Amino acid sequence: MLIVGLTGGVASGKSVVSRVLREEGAYLIDADQIARELVEPGTPTWKELVRAFGNEILQEDRSIHRKKLAARVFSDPEQRSILERMIHPRIKEEMSHRLKAISQKDPEAIVVIDAPLLIETGNHREMDKVIVVTSTEEQQIERLREREGMDPEETKRIIASQISTEEKIKAADFVIRNEGSLEDVERKAKEIFRELRKIVNQKRTPGA
Repeated sequence: MLIVGLTGGVASGKSVVSRVLREEGAYLIDADQIARELVEPGTPTWKELVRAFGNEILQEDRSIHRKKLAARVFSDPEQRSILERMIHPRIKEEMSHRLKAISQKDPEAIVVIDAPLLIETGNHREMDKVIVVTSTEEQQIERLREREGMDPEETKRIIASQISTEEKIKAADFVIRNEGSLEDVERKAKEIFRELRKIVNQKRTPGA
């Protein structure tokens, strides 16, 4: 099994790359999706969040208002640290369960772990390979405005809270620059998948 970390700044285009890799045959473990499942109403993590941040982070249906929570923690490093201590260990534990299940089913699997904070948490060191998707700050701001309705200042706070693109690239085995067309990004993602498949084949037949 080959474990590949996929990361990049907010709204850099990771979702396009993860989609292509999945279509090419990779298994996908999405850290954001796991986080959403962990904080569904009534779960232990949900209860902890409400105790820590209050009912004002809840929507009418008692689900977590993710935008409100994000706005709060990205403007306060101490509160962000509290949130991360609650969430990150549980995400990592669930990832380990899923990796084990995939390994038992398909020992030659290519597993892509899509995690926005892969490098910030230090988990990139546990990956066999790391893919970093980059974009310009202007593009990130525009995408978040279109996708989430975020104003530029809020977006800049989120970008500033993450490790810089330059630092992310230092940890990368592959870099995809999402600054051109969708077709360019998809082509690059397919090229990288072919490289990953070669690595798996070489592990299976040493010396080949």
